[in-house]
Amino acid sequence: MLASRRIGVPATTEESGHPHLTTMFYDWDPGTRVLRFSTTLDRVKVGHVRRSGKAALHVSVDDWTFALAEGDASVSEATTTPGDAVGRELPAIVPTGFRAGLGLTDDEFLELQVRERRVVIRVAVTKLHGTRLDVD
Repeated sequence: MLASRRIGVPATTEESGHPHLTTMFYDWDPGTRVLRFSTTLDRVKVGHVRRSGKAALHVSVDDWTFALAEGDASVSEATTTPGDAVGRELPAIVPTGFRAGLGLTDDEFLELQVRERRVVIRVAVTKLHGTRLDVD
């Protein structure tokens, strides 16, 4: 299910213990069991991950079919040069159609990621569960 979707709801934990949820694009590598999200360096979820080292992702297909992936999370350095190591990860996270809708070439997309100070949150999935129910 994770491989068939591109949008999910990552969850991090605020210092107060409350969950922080947001809807984002993600990339899933089933071979390494790593989820990746792109965000800007100044977002609160970056601080949450750096503090706790944990994150989760909820992905739903319909009201009764979902997957939940949990694991150990880390934050990359910000991309500083178009096409650097972090920059090379970003096109896999942001779907081609979305990038095309922005009217950006691949080079322009990478330049934008540098200006936005993009980082990659990586989650090494240690627990994966969910359900699929046929309910009419």
